[in-house]
Formats: sequence, C-alpha cells, structure tokens
Amino acid sequence: MSSAQSIRTIAVTGTALTSLLGAAFVWSAPPAAAAENAPPSWESSALGLPAAHRMTQGQGVTVAVLDSGINADHPALEGRVAKIGPDFYNSDGLRPGDKNYGVHGTAMVSDVLKIAPRARIITARVTNDSMEDKFERIKDGVSPLAKGIDYAVANGADVISLSLGGGVFSELDSSELGAASRAVHKGVTILAAAGNSGDEINDGNFPAGYPTIISVAATQPGGTRADFSTVRTHNTIAAPGVAITSARKSGGYYKVSGTSPATALASGVTALMLARNPALTPAQTRAILMRTAKTPAGGHNPLVGAGQIEAAAAVRAAAHPPRIDTAPRPYREGQKHFASPTGTNKISHPPIEQDLLAIGLGAVAGGMLLVVAGAFLALRKRQRV
Repeated sequence: MSSAQSIRTIAVTGTALTSLLGAAFVWSAPPAAAAENAPPSWESSALGLPAAHRMTQGQGVTVAVLDSGINADHPALEGRVAKIGPDFYNSDGLRPGDKNYGVHGTAMVSDVLKIAPRARIITARVTNDSMEDKFERIKDGVSPLAKGIDYAVANGADVISLSLGGGVFSELDSSELGAASRAVHKGVTILAAAGNSGDEINDGNFPAGYPTIISVAATQPGGTRADFSTVRTHNTIAAPGVAITSARKSGGYYKVSGTSPATALASGVTALMLARNPALTPAQTRAILMRTAKTPAGGHNPLVGAGQIEAAAAVRAAAHPPRIDTAPRPYREGQKHFASPTGTNKISHPPIEQDLLAIGLGAVAGGMLLVVAGAFLALRKRQRV
C-alpha cells in the first residue's frame, strides 16, 4: 500500500485508500438516542461555524459522499441519507451490515452533516475498508470511482466529497478524469483528500491532483499543516484534520485524523455556500474558498494551499461571487492563452526545512565515506595477494 492515504486512527483501518499511519487518540461515546450531529470538535471554532450556521445550514443542497458504504442506522445518519446508490466496488463480496463494510464512509458522512446538517446526502460505494485488498478496475475499463461520479451527477449532486486517494489511486486514470470533467462542466463542485504521506514519502495523489478537483490539505489546531498532510503544489485549500470526532460505524463516536475528515468538512462548507447562493459555479466556489481562507504567511503554498477555510467568510462572500469567465474561447494564432487567466495567484514554494537538509547532506557524506573506505580496503586486499 502507498502511504498517501486518507485516514489515520488506531482502531479503524480505512479503504484501499487508507492506512494506519498515526496515533490519533480513539474514544467511544454511548450511541445517541435520536438522529443528531456528531459531537463538535475543535473544528467548529476553527472554521467559524456558529456564525456560518446563523446564515444557513445547507438546506436545498445535495452532497454525494463516494466512499466505502455506510451504516445508515447510525444516529448521526439515521433518516438523513436521501439515497444509497449502487455498490460500484463489487469485487469483495461484502454487504451492508458486514463487519468491514462502511467504516470509513459512515465517519465521513457524519462529518459532512456536522457542517451542513440540513443538506441532502446521497452515497455510493466505490472502494472498501481493507488495507489488504487491491483496488480492481472493472473489466470494461471504467473505475468504480468514475461510475460513482457519474451516478452522483445523474442523481442531482451539487457537491461531491471524495475522502479518498493514494494507494492504487496514485496513478492518473482517464475514466476518472473524464467523469470529473463531465461533473464540473455540469456545475458540480468536487473536493478530494490531498493524502496523508507528508511525513513519509510524500506520494503524489489522485483524484486530488486532477485539475478540475479542489484538493484539501489537513490542518492542526492553530491552522498550520498537520504533519501527515501531503505537500503538493495542487493543494487548493485546507481544513481541520486532526482528532475530528466522527461517527463510529458500530455506534458512538471516535477521533479520526487525516485529510479524509478535512475533505468532508470542506465539502460541508461548500454546501453552506451553495445554500446561500445556488447559482455559484465550481470556479466561483473555488475562488471564494481560496480568497476567504486564512492566508498562510508568505501566501499560497503547497503545504496548505490558500490556507484554512473560514466558513462564515466563505458563506458571506457567496452572496456576491466574483465574475469568472470560464466560457470556451477560439484559439487565434499568436495568442499566449486560449482565455483570460482566472485570477488564481502564482504558487510559491516554502523554504526547505534546514533540519531535513542537514540530515540529507549528512547521509550523502556518510555514503561517500563508506564508498571511499570500501575502495581503500579492496585496494589493500589486492596488494596483499
């Protein structure tokens, strides 16, 4: 498995997209007696959620959560999922109710509903919760994720939340890219997890790397990048992703860390924006999220993109969106661009971390000494013969 994964817990493994990578504290709480939101974590104040909720709670907006299936009977989800779609990942033989079915997906739906409690939720299964199973392409060449995206669009999704990536998703797939492009062309905003390999090999990550998708990095309390969050120039924005209280599939709640919950929370904020202004285009939504985010020192960077989302500011800005012309333009010989730039700021790289540089240089020097020593010993041995 690749380490560019989308969830970190002690007690729960994620999909073929997820991995046990960290030491997030896990706790259980008694199941709630009736349908309700998962208990708030630090993300509520970090995002400015109370102020955003005074303006809207996501009513009239449909969010599609494409994941590993769900437990629709969990109190945080009960009666709040409008439609459960097909199992596009149908190669493992699992069914709803099985132990390893819907662990990750249940948690992610609960996180979306914490932010947009009145949003309409639809789901479809596009992967599973096993670290061991390899993602299998369907024989017709179309991936389960691509089919899930097309399903979401056909069933009225306004937002698609993809808390997945890495592993076998680390390679670009034309069927997924095509499905994402079709969705955005029809006005659907897609968000995907940046990945969790930032403290290891920092693998590239799809679908977050597709140009039509908003890549979501994870922050820790204080708004800086969570150590595990993948660092990439395509990172668009960031959201809280450390110890987020989420629904446990078997009942109760537990802490989840990763770019998975960050993506679910960001998708919820996007639903709030669209509830305030249903006419927002994906380009306008992206621009507003970036322009209202808490800008990191030095501006946009590959660590957290434009910065941590500020929900209340984004919802207020949605009422008066920027004009972004994304209409096709004919090419004329001699022009440098097919169309005017969207206004996205240039990306700058953060300075290299000096301790890592020192370690790297030390390793190189040590390796060279070993090579010289080996050559010297070999030469002496030949001289004795």
